[in-house]
Amino acid sequence: MTGLEAITLGQEAVNITLLLSAPPLIVGLVVGLAIAVFQATTQIQEMTITFVPKIVAVMLSLLFFASWMMIKLNDYTQDLLLRIPDLVR
Repeated sequence: MTGLEAITLGQEAVNITLLLSAPPLIVGLVVGLAIAVFQATTQIQEMTITFVPKIVAVMLSLLFFASWMMIKLNDYTQDLLLRIPDLVR
């Protein structure tokens, strides 16, 4: 395996990690922003009110995107396993 192949494998691993983690992170960000705007308008400054809606929203997004995430991860893994013979030589 050359240095370029190792860098390519690392880059693909980082790309798939970012791609798979983006939906729950974006949902958490949007829900957190919505709650922050709600708290600012109503002047409720309770810190613990943000945790439960964020957790529920992220869990629902994981359930919603689970099949897509598994397909992407499966494709990446199959591609990686098929490239092993070429990488070993």
